[in-house]
Amino acid sequence: MKKLVYLSIVIYSFVFASMSIAEEATTMDEVVVTATKTRELRKDVPNSVILIDDLDIEASPATSVGDLLGSESGIDWRTRGNYGGAAQTIHIRGMGADGTQVLVNGITANSPSLGTADVGKIPMNTIEKIEIVKGSGSVLYGSGAMSGVVNIITKSPKRNQTDLKISAGYGSENNYKISAEHGMFFLGDLGYYLTANTAATDGFRDNSDFRQNDISLKFVLDKGEKFNITLYGDYIDSESGRPGPEPPAGTPLFSVGGIPVYNAESASLLNEQSSTDKHFVLNIKAKPFDWLGLNIQTDYSDMESNNLSRYYSAWTPGNLPGSFSKVGNEIFGAEASAELNPFKGVSLLTGIQYKKYDWENTSTTLDGFGNASSKLTGKNDLHTTGIFGEVQYRPNKYIKGTMGIRYEEHSSFGSEILPRYGLIVNPFKTTTLKLNTGKHFKAPTPNDLFWPTEDWGFGMGAEGNPDLKPEIGWHTDASIEQTFADNKIFISLTYFKWDIDDKIAWTPDNNFFYRPDNLSEYEADGWEIGTKIKPFNNMTISLDYTYTDAHEQIQGGVKRKARYTTKNLFKAALTYWFDFGLDITGIIRYTDDRPAVYASSTDTTPQETLCDYWTIDLKANQQIGENWKLSFQLNNLLDKGYNTYAETFYDQSGTGTLSEYPGAGRSIFFSVNYQF
Repeated sequence: MKKLVYLSIVIYSFVFASMSIAEEATTMDEVVVTATKTRELRKDVPNSVILIDDLDIEASPATSVGDLLGSESGIDWRTRGNYGGAAQTIHIRGMGADGTQVLVNGITANSPSLGTADVGKIPMNTIEKIEIVKGSGSVLYGSGAMSGVVNIITKSPKRNQTDLKISAGYGSENNYKISAEHGMFFLGDLGYYLTANTAATDGFRDNSDFRQNDISLKFVLDKGEKFNITLYGDYIDSESGRPGPEPPAGTPLFSVGGIPVYNAESASLLNEQSSTDKHFVLNIKAKPFDWLGLNIQTDYSDMESNNLSRYYSAWTPGNLPGSFSKVGNEIFGAEASAELNPFKGVSLLTGIQYKKYDWENTSTTLDGFGNASSKLTGKNDLHTTGIFGEVQYRPNKYIKGTMGIRYEEHSSFGSEILPRYGLIVNPFKTTTLKLNTGKHFKAPTPNDLFWPTEDWGFGMGAEGNPDLKPEIGWHTDASIEQTFADNKIFISLTYFKWDIDDKIAWTPDNNFFYRPDNLSEYEADGWEIGTKIKPFNNMTISLDYTYTDAHEQIQGGVKRKARYTTKNLFKAALTYWFDFGLDITGIIRYTDDRPAVYASSTDTTPQETLCDYWTIDLKANQQIGENWKLSFQLNNLLDKGYNTYAETFYDQSGTGTLSEYPGAGRSIFFSVNYQF
């Protein structure tokens, strides 16, 4: 049945593609910055690239940046049940979320403590475009850019134009959002763009409420290509409940002293989390000569997260002990690079990057009445210096080669040398063949290295490991990209293969004392197939299929299917514009089943498997006059049930049951937008 569905959609699309095609879809001449840190045409980049602009974002029914990226080829968007405050992480080609480097205006959004980026925090209305570069990016971006780089570029003011946008929306579960944007050039070449948002929801489960307030401001001094200064800052504050997995059906409400602890919807009615993020970046670009371009950047990030956990204990007076943890990360970064074009067809990029991380963790133990009984603090810092260079050479219009290298010096594990090679062949104007291979790495996080020794009693506890080695490996992909009918149809086919040695894993000993070690190995290979076509002036269609065969092996164990990695991902999108100002977009996504839990490192058959599922999302925008727009959004149209992660739920008797995190059901959202 699945094969028939796939086949029918493909046939349908190509029937339309054979009709009169009028407007441009995706072209080889689109400009990409992220892949090489220089302005390059898509056909001159050895990596597979995805480009998303503000019009794509406005038309998309995505509810978040994670949801938006999850509609693209080779990208799996994961949350623990996609409740309001659930962290949203991006997995490219089956690799872990800590293998994707996420940037916002050049600032790394990945948490140093965890190595992952919660893209759900990033407001969608601030974004001008997104560049996704798949494949090893460690040569230019350092630690964590193993599966690719997601570069989010926020909106800037436009010449001779004043932007003013106000939006208010309301939907299911008391979900509301109010947004405002304003941008303009106000003093010659000096301009700004300001955004502010407030959003909240009760959530689709008990204790899944969420609230976020954020503001961002970008100043630009635009002297054209010769000189440009950008100063950007943002502040994001959020808080939410942490409901945990869904307990077994029929689980009754359990309370202690009149305080609800869990029920049939949520494993916890008491756990909470909050975070406050601040980012600042100053970027200076200059091109004093035609053959020389300079870039200088300095940035600062302050990330703080708080987690409150409470649980029932029959042996503790008051019966509700727990903990409160506070993790702070301060990151200072500086980078300088130069692009040289000494001869025709030759381009050289060289630069140096420095980052300093200050990490502090405070864990407070709570007694059964919620009062602090003890406190444990860990504090440390680390720094890295990376020197990189990459040369590109195009002797003629048919072929181009790239070669890069990075030397990374890390204060904890020493040094690493990372090469990368690329080859581009353009046998025809509409055809590009790409080959890209590079060594990648990910440094241990401060949590892995410095977590303070915790004693839970009876030999149980946890502590970091300062002797960890970095995770290393190679990522290789080969692609063919083809356009037809004067760039009206774009088709791409990519084979990829990657591996990771010395994967860091936290494992317990016989007394359940947890320590991280370089224990695991991961590998995967697969295919990405995508097409974007425009059969009529007022219609676009895209189809994407990804096959990923990923395996993991824990030291002393067996090679088996990687947890939470699906073999088959299918996505289809259609947008239709009407002459009277209405546009409608529909997105269909299919996620195959995924192994979730293995009983031991020697088991090849999962103890728990998450079932496959389909979702359909719709969005309609109606323009009214020049200034007003109404939007209606319907997510999970068919109200399909699905699960995203599995975890053990313990009831008041201490009995553990493997339970799953449910995805959100059908939801609606209606908004009114004013634009001046």
